[in-house]
Amino acid sequence: MNTRSTNGIYLSLLLKLFFIAAATAMLSLAIGAITARAASATDQPNTKATSPQANINTAPLTSVKVTSPKPGDKITEAEVNTAQQAWCDALVNIGKVYTAGGDYKAAANQAITDLYDYDSGKVFFKPTLAHGPNTFRPTKAGALSYFVGGNPAFPEDTGFALKHWTDVSYDNNAAENGIQIHGNIAITMGNVYLTDADGNHVTVDKTFVFRHCPDGKLRLVAHKSALPFDPAK
Repeated sequence: MNTRSTNGIYLSLLLKLFFIAAATAMLSLAIGAITARAASATDQPNTKATSPQANINTAPLTSVKVTSPKPGDKITEAEVNTAQQAWCDALVNIGKVYTAGGDYKAAANQAITDLYDYDSGKVFFKPTLAHGPNTFRPTKAGALSYFVGGNPAFPEDTGFALKHWTDVSYDNNAAENGIQIHGNIAITMGNVYLTDADGNHVTVDKTFVFRHCPDGKLRLVAHKSALPFDPAK
């Protein structure tokens, strides 16, 4: 092998070693840069956790809460008719409890609580058979006495609900539709029809005024009842 050939081989080997060293150095620099960037990201605060969007609950709703009417809600005719039917049913129920020997006073007291606004407001109540100094019953005690009697402050009361009414119904027949609704106040006028255990029938003229109470329930704030005028009497 001559000298020129040997020198060429040495030069080729040196160039290969140079390129290998350069590539190794560049790879080392790249790895260092990646490591530094990762360390920097680890030290940064987690801004995603504090983002306003992170606090939004995106879970689907599983139920819808149905709320009762509020005091300011407009009354519906369905509510008015339901309240009137409840009044009729309560009158029959008090008589049933009385006949069965149950606590009819408690039944009457609960009915008044449910149907009249004595507990949270003012009530104008003129019962059918009330007269004299106790014609009007602005107190719950006066209303209770009218329905079940037994109160010495109202000696004339014999208990209207104790007459054992077996059927009570109503009709808003003061007009084609005897219901007026003015926002949170509803007025009805017409008749109440009562049948006792002996089959006797009584018709009473009635005017009811309802309002939504603080608990959202419809209750009477005015109630006037009277026997129809008979010119022969």
